[in-house]
Formats: sequence, C-alpha cells, structure tokens
Amino acid sequence: MCPNEQARLDQVFQALADPTRRKVIERLATGPATTSELARPFAMALPSFTQHLAVLERAGLVTSAKQGRTRTYRLTPDTLEIADGWLARRRHLWQRRLDQLDHFLTTLKEQK
Repeated sequence: MCPNEQARLDQVFQALADPTRRKVIERLATGPATTSELARPFAMALPSFTQHLAVLERAGLVTSAKQGRTRTYRLTPDTLEIADGWLARRRHLWQRRLDQLDHFLTTLKEQK
C-alpha cells in the first residue's frame, strides 16, 4: 500500500472511530439528509455536530451540496470500499493462518 493510500485509509478509520459519525453513516445509508435531519437524534449543539460532518466529508465518506440555506449530505460508498478492502485482506490472512493451525493440530492429533 502506497503512502497516499495508507493516509486515506487512516483518515477513513479515524472518521469511523466515533460512534456519532458511524450513526450518521448508518442514517445516510438509507438516503440523503439535511444537516438538521442528521443532527436531530443527537443531544449536541449544531456547531459541534457539523464538525462531525466535516470530518466525514474530509475523509470522503460523505459529500454535501448546498441549495439556498439547506445543506444536504449523501453517502459516498466508494470510500467505504477502501476500508472494506483492507479488512477483507486482513480477514483472508487470518482465515489462512487459522486453516494452517487447524491442519497442524489435526496432523498432530493423528500422529498420537
């Protein structure tokens, strides 16, 4: 993985590390929403909430468009695929290692 890809992956995982931001991602998975719609379920001041949206946008997980005084956010699923790809590679590695361990233990058991 090149340094730029690593930096992008770090940014995605940092954005997803916060439960508020994960809930925003879950909500946007159902469709676009305005800032106020996204903020409604959270007990925090709007400026604090918009900082969460800014983190998600910088990470490329969401995009926004402003029409008049209303800003609408949309999920950017391609960026989630960066994290999914990294996790899939780790999962494959560990599945292979566990299969090797299972084979080793089975062989050891059969030798006894």
